[in-house]
Amino acid sequence: MRKFAFLLVLVFALSALVSPAFAQEAPTLSIAEIVVASTEADPAEFTVLLAAVGAANPVFLETLSDPEASVTVFAPTDAAFLAAFEALGLSAEEVLADQALLDAVLAYHVVPSLWDGATLTAATAEEATPILGTLLAEQALVLAAGMEGGLMVNEANVVSADIAATNGIVHVIDGVLVPDLEAVMAMGEMEMEAPTQSIAEIVVASTTAATPEFTILLAAVAAADPIVLEELTNGGPYTVFAPTDAAFAAALEALGVTAEDILADTELLTGILAYHVIPGTFSAATVVAAAGETGFTALTLAGTTISVMVDGESVMINEATVVGTDVYATNGVIHVIDSVLLPPM
Repeated sequence: MRKFAFLLVLVFALSALVSPAFAQEAPTLSIAEIVVASTEADPAEFTVLLAAVGAANPVFLETLSDPEASVTVFAPTDAAFLAAFEALGLSAEEVLADQALLDAVLAYHVVPSLWDGATLTAATAEEATPILGTLLAEQALVLAAGMEGGLMVNEANVVSADIAATNGIVHVIDGVLVPDLEAVMAMGEMEMEAPTQSIAEIVVASTTAATPEFTILLAAVAAADPIVLEELTNGGPYTVFAPTDAAFAAALEALGVTAEDILADTELLTGILAYHVIPGTFSAATVVAAAGETGFTALTLAGTTISVMVDGESVMINEATVVGTDVYATNGVIHVIDSVLLPPM
């Protein structure tokens, strides 16, 4: 029996099959097409969402239409948008005219990779409230158990889950998810040099540096399912907790196995690597601030959570210590850790 369950999210991406929780027939509409079709139904729905996507940066429509995309969208109902406008004291016209606001809010409703309702609900078991990263940098959603076994995202309830699209999953929610707009504006005012390499390219470059690093990590990525390399190259944004070569050597010794043993087990490798990746881009400063005195849990691409704690001057990811931070990539950020994170049995 394998030590670790195969990564649910990557099963979706690899097989291109619809989960048994969905309708048995494969979906034929993209997320964008589902939204458009809903506006033409009787009764109509998602009319405000469609208007918002149309008024926002074209990248949102491109993403929701892209057949190669794999995203999860939390889609507010028309009633949810109208209630949000009233709470903000703004008209629909005012919001639709503010592209910066629209871009931030829409990005906060989109999560990279595929997340079905069962996985999200399971993560909230035992009163846990894990975070889930979004396309909006430094901004995460908080998941919690709702009434009668339902799921809450921030203060919104998921009222209909698992609408399968050809390029992702849609969950319908009864509230609009509003990010910390002051923090978003502050981020927009920061001047940062744009990265030029993907996460995968940074790992490759590190193996050929004067003092090579991440050589075992690179070997693991190469030996794992090809979707791992694809996601670290073109997917995301993601935050990766990258173990050093010394960390991998120590883990192999502790497990009593050789590198060859691990590298020969594609399923095991894929699960371990996915456990080191969380959706969204989170800087070290954001991680420390979010951890505070009590810490937090975050959903990984393995569908299970990691714990984040601040212990004195150290930031701990499970039992690993962060030893290097904020290596930015075109599709996320890397933080270096001194131990390999092993998923729960």
